[in-house]
Order: sequence, then C-alpha cells, then structure tokens
Amino acid sequence: MLFWITAIALTLIVALLLGLAILRGRTGSEPPAAYDLRVYRDQLKEVDKDLARGVIEEADAERVRAEISRRILAADAQLKEGGDTGGQPTGAGRVVAVLMALFVVAGGLGLYSSLGQPGFEDAPLQARIDAAKAKHDSRPVQAAFEATLPVTPGQTPDGEYAELIEKLRSSVAERPDDLQGQILLARNEANLGNLKAAYEAQAAVLRIKGDEANIDDYLTHAQLLISAAEGYVSPEAEASLRRVMERDPRNPLARYYWGLMLLQNDRPDRTFRLWEQLLRDSTHDAPWVPPIRQSLPELAWFAGVDYQLPPAAPTGGPTAEDMQAASEMSAEEQSEMIRGMVSSLAERLNTEGGTPQEWARLIGAYGVLGEQDRAIAIWNEAQDVFAANEEALAIVRGGAVQAGIASE
Repeated sequence: MLFWITAIALTLIVALLLGLAILRGRTGSEPPAAYDLRVYRDQLKEVDKDLARGVIEEADAERVRAEISRRILAADAQLKEGGDTGGQPTGAGRVVAVLMALFVVAGGLGLYSSLGQPGFEDAPLQARIDAAKAKHDSRPVQAAFEATLPVTPGQTPDGEYAELIEKLRSSVAERPDDLQGQILLARNEANLGNLKAAYEAQAAVLRIKGDEANIDDYLTHAQLLISAAEGYVSPEAEASLRRVMERDPRNPLARYYWGLMLLQNDRPDRTFRLWEQLLRDSTHDAPWVPPIRQSLPELAWFAGVDYQLPPAAPTGGPTAEDMQAASEMSAEEQSEMIRGMVSSLAERLNTEGGTPQEWARLIGAYGVLGEQDRAIAIWNEAQDVFAANEEALAIVRGGAVQAGIASE
C-alpha cells in the first residue's frame, strides 16, 4: 500500500509541475514581436558603433542596416496584427495543462501495468533464502536434465580398439560385479566421450567398492555427471561431492563444484564466500583460478560485499590485462577465452613439449572445464612422455588427481 501511495503522490507532483509550467507560459506577457523590435534596434546601434570604430566599411554597414530595417518593419507589422499579447490563449493553456496531467498519470499507470509487476510482494532475505532452498530441493535429477540437452554422440572407435571396447562392454555386461572391468569401462567410455556410459560404470565402481570407495572414486563420478550435464550439478553429482567433502572439506575441486551448485540455485552469497577462500588457498596456476577470478567481482556485488580482486600473479595463466578484458566479456566470451588459453597450452606441449608442471596444469584445466575425455588422453600421453622419470610423472599425476582421473 505504501508503494502505491508514494507512486501516486510522485506522479501527481510531476503532473502539477508540468501543468504550472504550461499555464505560466507567456500568456499576457510581452508579445514576441515587441521583444524582436528591441533586439533589432540594439543591432542598429551596434552597427553604428562598429562603423565608428572602423570595424566594418560604410558599404557593409548600409547592407546590414537595410536587412535589419526590413526585419523591423516585419516585426512592427506582426505587433500591430497580434494586439497586445503574443503568447498562447489562457483557455488553450489550461486545456493543454489538464491533458498533460492526464497523460502523465494514465501513461504512468499504463506503463507500470505492462512493464511492472502489480501485486508483487516484498522479497525479504529469509523469503529469498527459502525460495533458493525450494529451488535446490526441486531441481531436476540427472536424467531429466540430460533429456533437455541436445544429443551429443560420442566417438566411434575403429580397428583393434573398437574390438577391444566391444569385448570390454560385453564382459562387463556379463559380470557387472567385476571391479576392474567397471574401472576400465568408465575410463574408456569417458575417453570416447560416452559420458553417460562412463558415469554409469563409475557408479558401479562405487557400488562394488562400498565403504572402501575413496575420494577419487567419488570425485570422478561427480565430474562425469557434471560433464555429461554440461556443467549442471545434479542431485546425484551433489551426493558424490558431499561424500568427498565429508572426508576432505578442503578438496579444491569439490569446493569449486560445490560453489557452482550453490550459484545455480540462487545462492551467489555462499558461492562468493566459498570461492573467495578457495582463491586464497590455491596456487596461481590452479585450473579453477581463472573462472573463479572472473566470477568473484560480480558475486561480491550480489553478496553485498565491498571486494577488491587481488592482482593476478605473473604466470602462464591469465595476466592482469587478460582479466580486464575478460571483465568486459559476456559469459560465453569468457568461456571461449579460457578454452583458447587451454588450447594454446595444449598445442605448445604437443609441438614443443613442456615441464611436468605444465602437463599437470593442462590435465587439471581440462578436468575443471568438464572435458574428461581430453584430460584422460593427455594423462595417457604424459605417462608415455615421462615413463622414465618417476619424479616428473608424480608431478603430472598431481594434475590427473585434481582432474579426478587418477588416484594418489
């Protein structure tokens, strides 16, 4: 009710001010022609002064005098025809003022009824929190959400690899409790981009292991689910992430995905707190750092926090200039930029090679981007590259662990 009283009062004030401006106008005041006559006579005096100072020649002065005299005659004739008033008639001014007031009031109400939300109640903090919880509790399960996505066929193996995959699938179908078979099937299906088959096989791994399933097992299951849903954190993925965080509350990948889930369910305030701490706990080359840095300023605004993003460290990751450019991009453009940087690193490692830390960074980055198949392919390649160097291979394995495709 208070809103309507305030809105109507403001509308009436605006209409009153516009009406007064119209009514005051120039009705009954000096006619425009009389004002023009004064101006023209002053101009004649100025011409005489300029001629006396030698600013203009006599011939130019005569031409100017003739033009001004012509305008004086026209203004004088207009003054005689128009009488003593030159403004709008008083009656017409009142009609226009009334019409203007009606237009402002009716137009304002019409626009609000069309563009506003009449009857929309206030949204106090607790109501918004309750609404976010209801959205979280009623969000689609994995299968329902995947049904809304376009079908993305996986790769079709050929040659000897195709035969091996078919044998593996048949073997696992005949022996669903074969742990090693399910592990191999999950890994190879993910490598082929068959993410649904991969997370189903990984779910079987969790079932078979039971209480012996470790953090990596659950994290791999969550990542496969999230990748299959193109970034959506479903209730099933949340359940696996919860098992990870129960055992390791500071696990960085689990914290990143948990923050993503909170953001998808209208809790940017909690996402900000989680990711802000994760950024402070992470090394500058961690693969989740770039997307977190790009999101934190906007999340801070939603959380009502005055936040200053710390400067980016000078690394092979995004520079301060990159971050400034990213802040002006849309979400799609930001994602494209990140993928471009990851692709650039992948191309350099493929053509020139690189340090174990760079291989680990690339594998972890693909894990965060949800491209599990590429992470597995790079990890397999890295094992061949560093087969003779156990120390370097251990570093690369750290990236694979972060991506959820290898165990410690």
